[in-house]
Amino acid sequence: MTEIRNRVQESGIITMDLADFKPNQAFVGIDLADVLWQGMVLKEADFRAWVKEHDWSKYKSKAVYIHCSVDAIIPTWAYMLIGSKLITEDVPFIVGDQASLERKLIADEINKIDTSEYRDGRIMIKGCSDITDPAFAMSELVRVLQPVAKSIMYGEPCSAVPVFKRK
Repeated sequence: MTEIRNRVQESGIITMDLADFKPNQAFVGIDLADVLWQGMVLKEADFRAWVKEHDWSKYKSKAVYIHCSVDAIIPTWAYMLIGSKLITEDVPFIVGDQASLERKLIADEINKIDTSEYRDGRIMIKGCSDITDPAFAMSELVRVLQPVAKSIMYGEPCSAVPVFKRK
């Protein structure tokens, strides 16, 4: 009787799962509309008082996106003041929406990859994941890994789509 061989395992393909890069902290939004005077204008004295009195520690172990849900002119320094407070609490943040925050956190994780582990590797990026923007995450992986990889494929070993092959 012939022994069954796992040719996928023997091929040396390195499988990467996008789920490994998914942020694990909760996302919280800070909506500047909540601190506008009459829902339209940011008054500096009132805003500075709010920043000073706000409990910034409640954002620890979370990631924050700062935005304004109404059509108002928000001075740049307002975002800077909030960012400064979040930095003192070591809270990752972005000015923008939740999807932008998730993309930033995914990119941060991908950029932590030790590419020496993938030098001359045959890399398979799995196609299924519950990440909001998988095309972004996959493109970031290609950007980081292509300079060192022998080849990059998309999908599963049984149905791979070639993306890159070093000549």
